[in-house]
Amino acid sequence: MLAGPGAVIVALAVMAGMTAWVPGGRAGIDNLVLPLVLVPAVWAALFFHACLDRRLWRVAVVALGLLAVHGAFVAHAFLNRPPAAGKAAS
Repeated sequence: MLAGPGAVIVALAVMAGMTAWVPGGRAGIDNLVLPLVLVPAVWAALFFHACLDRRLWRVAVVALGLLAVHGAFVAHAFLNRPPAAGKAAS
């Protein structure tokens, strides 16, 4: 489970959370493009770690840690949105 769907879910969460800490670059889009390019590398690292590590708890701690940290980045990005123009603040 950690090598298959677990690695895919964590890799996608890392991709979404990477947009918060990768710098924007000159064009301002590097923080969007770089995570998309790095998803296969993140997935491969998680997959091979799950396949080659002898201790399952260590694989789970790394995967859950990455999921929690990058999930927090995504939640922080959604919770700190400014209110939409035209709506009254309550």
